[in-house]
Amino acid sequence: MKVLVFHIGADRYGLPLRQVRRVLPLLELTAIPLAPDSVAGLMNLHGDPVPVIDLSRSGGGAPARQHFDTRIVVADYTAPGGEVHALGLMAERVQGVQELAQHELAPSGVQAAPFLGQVAADAQGMVQLVEVDALLPAELRARLFPAEAETQ
Repeated sequence: MKVLVFHIGADRYGLPLRQVRRVLPLLELTAIPLAPDSVAGLMNLHGDPVPVIDLSRSGGGAPARQHFDTRIVVADYTAPGGEVHALGLMAERVQGVQELAQHELAPSGVQAAPFLGQVAADAQGMVQLVEVDALLPAELRARLFPAEAETQ
């Protein structure tokens, strides 16, 4: 499986490439008043508003730092009802694409956050997978995609 590798603090994480639509430089975001801390803001993607989640904040850390390699990853987020939405993910120090063989992946052994999946080890350390579809708790999903919440 190919993953896009990035950092939260000193730790490496991977997003399955099959869910990545595009990787953009850090863009100016519009603030969303009263949004939870993990919501970095709203971006304009060719006229469509796309919410952006700060992966560092979602992981319980400080806000993502604006490094030269901090990016916004536009990913496919599939809600429980099957609706697919564009979701921006602010990711620090995006390194690029890495191949992880299925036999290299193992359970982490820790249920820290529902969106953290399997891990793989390599010469640089561990890479933990981020499950995009498990990233948004129900309350946040309802706030970011209210039209879908109304139909459920």
